[in-house]
Amino acid sequence: MRSILLATALTMIGFSAISQTQGISYTAVGRGVATTYVTDYHTLGINSSALGWGNEYGKKFTMGSSEFNLGFYSDSLSADRLKELYKAIRNDIRDEGQDTAAWQTQQQYARDYVESGVAIDASFNWMGFSYHNEKLGGIAFNIGEHYNWYSKLNEQTSELIFEGRLSDYFDQFTVVFGTDTSTIQNTGNLSEDTLAAVIQGTITNPVPLSDITNGSKLKFTWNRHYNVGYGRKIFGNDSTFAIYGGIGGRFIQSMAMVDLESNSSGVYMYSALSPSYDIDYGAIANVNPSTFTGGGAIPKPVGMGYGLDFSMSAKILGFLKVSAAVNNLGSVTYTRNVYRVKDSIVGSMDLAGLANYNVTNSVQQLLEEGGILSLEGEEKYTVANAANFRMGASIDLWKKASFGIDVVAPFDKDNPGSIANAVYSVGAEIRPVKWLSLTAGYFGGGIYANNIPVGINFILGGGTYEFGVSSRDALTFFLDGSNSISTAFGFARVRF
Repeated sequence: MRSILLATALTMIGFSAISQTQGISYTAVGRGVATTYVTDYHTLGINSSALGWGNEYGKKFTMGSSEFNLGFYSDSLSADRLKELYKAIRNDIRDEGQDTAAWQTQQQYARDYVESGVAIDASFNWMGFSYHNEKLGGIAFNIGEHYNWYSKLNEQTSELIFEGRLSDYFDQFTVVFGTDTSTIQNTGNLSEDTLAAVIQGTITNPVPLSDITNGSKLKFTWNRHYNVGYGRKIFGNDSTFAIYGGIGGRFIQSMAMVDLESNSSGVYMYSALSPSYDIDYGAIANVNPSTFTGGGAIPKPVGMGYGLDFSMSAKILGFLKVSAAVNNLGSVTYTRNVYRVKDSIVGSMDLAGLANYNVTNSVQQLLEEGGILSLEGEEKYTVANAANFRMGASIDLWKKASFGIDVVAPFDKDNPGSIANAVYSVGAEIRPVKWLSLTAGYFGGGIYANNIPVGINFILGGGTYEFGVSSRDALTFFLDGSNSISTAFGFARVRF
């Protein structure tokens, strides 16, 4: 069973990087703030009015590629556990299949994920371009991949996902020994040979799905963005007071979406996944009006939509910048492989539990025939984008240092891909020499706690070429109690 991260940034980079509120701007990751720092195509989806500033090196054109970010975060899992998650995802991508883990190991996976909020964010820039001059202002374009995962599971849901048909939820097992099929009681102390022969778990008195999953949440999107933006000075003088405005937009192709939430009001779930995920929906696919089976080496989109950005900035006395932006207003409409959940009883399960720590494979456990959910096909479904509002400010100190603050908040945290809650950050940059930028900061909020981003960037040829690396949480390297792993990297960014 292939990982749910199929063909995302992990397949392209092979090690971890990160992004949540800094987009593809690896230079901003290391300081934790972005709103008043980003320039050129890095402004897209963050602060398009900054396109009117140009860049500090006086270059008109900027081009870039192969910039990527990927991060793993949790409100309770340790960095060591998150590294296990990353390794499991990487191994799933490299292997065509996976063996079933021992039942005791699956139980440990389930216990670790109970009530543990887990977020995964990945971005990859295929190509970016921008142009600026004083009269026209700035224009920019880029193509990028964006992957967002958030899950938080209650005890019963975690157990069913990781233990599958061997879950203690089931009081009977169907076993096959050779040509003999029989039903036995789940006594809780069956031998490994017997457990290996189980093909189905059943329960005598089944429980409604809404009761089993109550308190669980899973939000997942994988989108490709074709971004464009324009920004320019509206009036004023940079040395005293000037106002800049910007607009942006994007065409969105979506390869995957899952939106599941269960609470006291019931269970709600819509999904749409590219055929590349190899989900076996069973007979229900034959009567689904949106069934789509087109395959190929490149994953096919299952939804399309748009997003709009609006921003304003002020430059005050030549050294203070203040900005506000609203980004990604819009929606995506899914018309392929669209399914919704029926709140039925869970009486049996055919699927084996997960073989490793990869919680992203829970999508198969939920959606495939013989899994946890009972599905109905839908013709289409529209999802509001993960829009956000952000404010930021920064002050430049003698061109050798700067200090900034950011606040980023979701319009609706329940939309797939949204940050969980408002994220606040402070950060600084020091330029000891012209060709070296050192950054550090602090951020919290969302599901993050006490993260210390750091970064180093090399600027060569008076800004003609730059490359660097950064991490969103330096504490990962020093503290056992850290709850994130991350790095960001860019090496093909040029100006002329």
